[in-house]
Amino acid sequence: MRIDGALRERLQPRIHPTPSPLAEARLAEIEAAFAPGLLTPPLRTLLLGLADHSPFLWQAIVRAPERLAALVTQPPEAASAALIARQRAAGAACATDRDLVEVGRRLRINRTEHALLVALADLGGCWDLDAVTAALSDFADASVTAALDALMRGATAAGRLRPGDPDAPARGSGLFVLGLGKLGGRELNYSSDIDLVIFYDPERAAALAGAEAKPVFVKLAQGLLKLLAERNADGYVHRVDYRLRPDPGSTAIALSTAFAFDYYQSIGQDWERAAFIKARPIAGDIEAGEAFLAELKPFIWRKHFDFAAIAEIHALKRQIHAVRGYGEIAVAGHDIKIGRGGIREIEFFAQTQQLVFGGRQPLLRGRRTVETLGGLVEAGWIDARARDELTDAYTFLRTVEHRVQMVRDEQTQRLPTEPEALAAFAQFCGFASRAAFDAALLGHAARVQAHYGLLFEAGPGEGPEDGLVFGPSEAEAATVAALGRLGFREAQRAYGIVQEWHLGHRPALRGGRAREALIDILPSLLRALCGTPDPDGALLTLDRAFARMPAAAELLSILRSHERLRLLFADLLGASPRLADAVGLSPHILDAVLEPDFVAPAPDPGDVREPYRALVGEPETHEEFLDRCRDATRRMTFVTGARLVSGLITPRQAGAAYTGIAEATIGLVLEAEERRFAREHGRVPRGRCCVLALGRLGSRQLAASSDLDLVALYDFDPENRTSDGPRPLDAVVAYNRLAQRVHAALTVPTRRGRLYAVDLRLRPYGSHSPPAVQLQSFVTYYRDDAEPWEHMALTRARVVAGDAGLRAAVEAAIAERIAQPRDPGTVCAEAGTMRALVARERGFAGPHDLKLAPGGMFDLDFLAQAIVLGAGAADCTGLDGATVLRRAGARGLIPAECAEPLAETYDVLDAAYHWQRLVLDDLTKPPPENAARRIARAMGLPDAGALAAELRRHRRTSLSLLARIKASVTAPPR
Repeated sequence: MRIDGALRERLQPRIHPTPSPLAEARLAEIEAAFAPGLLTPPLRTLLLGLADHSPFLWQAIVRAPERLAALVTQPPEAASAALIARQRAAGAACATDRDLVEVGRRLRINRTEHALLVALADLGGCWDLDAVTAALSDFADASVTAALDALMRGATAAGRLRPGDPDAPARGSGLFVLGLGKLGGRELNYSSDIDLVIFYDPERAAALAGAEAKPVFVKLAQGLLKLLAERNADGYVHRVDYRLRPDPGSTAIALSTAFAFDYYQSIGQDWERAAFIKARPIAGDIEAGEAFLAELKPFIWRKHFDFAAIAEIHALKRQIHAVRGYGEIAVAGHDIKIGRGGIREIEFFAQTQQLVFGGRQPLLRGRRTVETLGGLVEAGWIDARARDELTDAYTFLRTVEHRVQMVRDEQTQRLPTEPEALAAFAQFCGFASRAAFDAALLGHAARVQAHYGLLFEAGPGEGPEDGLVFGPSEAEAATVAALGRLGFREAQRAYGIVQEWHLGHRPALRGGRAREALIDILPSLLRALCGTPDPDGALLTLDRAFARMPAAAELLSILRSHERLRLLFADLLGASPRLADAVGLSPHILDAVLEPDFVAPAPDPGDVREPYRALVGEPETHEEFLDRCRDATRRMTFVTGARLVSGLITPRQAGAAYTGIAEATIGLVLEAEERRFAREHGRVPRGRCCVLALGRLGSRQLAASSDLDLVALYDFDPENRTSDGPRPLDAVVAYNRLAQRVHAALTVPTRRGRLYAVDLRLRPYGSHSPPAVQLQSFVTYYRDDAEPWEHMALTRARVVAGDAGLRAAVEAAIAERIAQPRDPGTVCAEAGTMRALVARERGFAGPHDLKLAPGGMFDLDFLAQAIVLGAGAADCTGLDGATVLRRAGARGLIPAECAEPLAETYDVLDAAYHWQRLVLDDLTKPPPENAARRIARAMGLPDAGALAAELRRHRRTSLSLLARIKASVTAPPR
């Protein structure tokens, strides 16, 4: 190929000459602008082709025909070098920030002229592919250099930077720009965006920009993006992509080298290693950039591979197999970059072998694809035929890529779809017919696929779901289809979620162990998720869990080792995000599922205390005690929820189990705080304390994540009321401080979370009173001052921890108060008044609000409490509503025919409430469709609609029977 002589003298047009009348007319309009003899037959053929096929290039010619005339009368190499030099020097024209507009204008005009020159040299047969991509890459380097130079000069004039040499502000600055991708490899395509990463050396940066270097450099990076990518009437310079920087979703667009080293050495991904194969300093402090890449070599080029790296390479092989051989390539609309047999397959063929072998063989560390193919032959990894066929295909496909982009200057690799447009495009590529173009494309693609498939053979026995492709680029259609076949309704969204995992966008999945386990387990994990009623919901829940986890390696390793745990965990993801979150925080709680007693009958709540104590053990410090309590409570509540989800226990049994766990927790915390308090303040002589539970804890109906309604009670000898320790306290002060400590131990978050939310407002005088109540004050209050609703609440009260003697005294006092004679009609009327007040003040959140909706649990609990109070049935204290209603029917306290339907309604609503607490995060909002579906299936109903209908039916029954009972109780005696 000649490299001397003017462009017009060297033309051998690669466009098939079939000019249209429209092209002839267009050329005639500008022909007068050319000097006589300039428009040679080859140039004429070339211009007619541009007029016919490239609106972008023809517009560039029409806007300045004299520019075309100047270009074709020079050697293209000289013209390109001059344009690149002019582009590189454009930044020096910037004296202040105000000059940036003019700099941007010059950069855009130069870019349009250079794009026209490259197209003329390429389409005119003056340059081969290497010359084209080198010219495009060198011009992009010059653009970035000029833009950065202008921005730094402006910042210097504004006092934001203090460079050593104001005429060369980037020199020695520590700030540098790396070109990655095709720009880094000097393989840039015609309309490509440019992949840039901006780093700065913190020590040098401090001298340049002071203590606030980071915001200054971030602003420079933002300015670089604007100057290069912003479009106006003059066009644009380059599209810029900053997404190849470390953790792009959460980091600034200019990063320190210290951060980058830590990131790449600790959690860098294999795809990032592949990206840095082509990395090259292109602007700024080039010396600092070269030093950075030299220091990063151990990350990019590994001498030895750990298991995770080998597993990732093997997974890549499986992924390639998954997208091979799905039918024939349709030329129309084919994507020559990511389609089968396309450019990316050739690049992947080369880069993957570089990752595997480049650490041991330096000759494989080249930045350019064709160069790497040659190195693979020298190293003996491929033969000369593979090199030659892949090189020819690469040259052909890259040339076609340039033709596609020359049409409208768009970043696209997709061929036209309409037959006429595709036929015209074939001529633009130099083919006499569409058939000839199709044959060439299909031949090259077939050869690429053949070599590609030989390198990445699937292992024996691997199913299609074992080869899902989740790379850093566009979604693979075959992978999305495979996810759909597995069972994901929104397969495209599922692809995006899993791709984020592979790319390390979840911090928990960045470590080597986590990546190894994820790659190994992913197919079976996806199958497990698709075995749940709602695979898409389960996948979203898992993604949220990964986002909250500090690390996922432990969990993934456990799931990899046990299929049973994998299936159960998938069920939990589908049924209860709350339980899945618990596993994310403490993966080893899954071990409990492997223990034999997991499937044993539900234990009596009283039998929980000793296992709970065993789990907590004997910690050495109070902080360790609090953490162990949280671990033990989380483990036991998780097991209860997992048993419920697995169908091993009923919601009623789950309520009893949650209650037993809470009682064991409160009891152990009270004992520990009493001991700790005694060491500091001693004990109150003959003093004693206990904890009284009300609400659902009192009636043994605690649900997942329920609050605890507690009252701390104490008693002492009034004649000897001072503690006997080193720092003595009065008994009242002592027990109130002890109550505060118990409350804090139960509620304060530690590194292991918190135990419970505790509500103390049901104590006498509510929030206006001290946290602990003396027994006599308790008795006096309920005798003289308590409101009717407080007496009703007392019907669910039980002592759950503390001194046995005080327990007996408190329970006796409660029984005595409840047994006081009352008129049932009066009690019923007072309950109705209170219910109306609650309805006015709190309303209800809709039919899904099982607690406050008319005919819901609040109404039934009020009825049960009014029955106990009105009948003085002290033996019914601390029982759940359904049990009270059944006893009331048996004793004739309510009509017998009403008792069982009301109790059944209570059981149904209570069961649904348990599932709501397990499945939903916010009970005040209507449940999402998938959550309602889960609850319906758990309750033996086909769908969410059936669940809503069943709950409506029961609430209507409840309202009808409540009205009947109210009428019978308040009717005058006959």
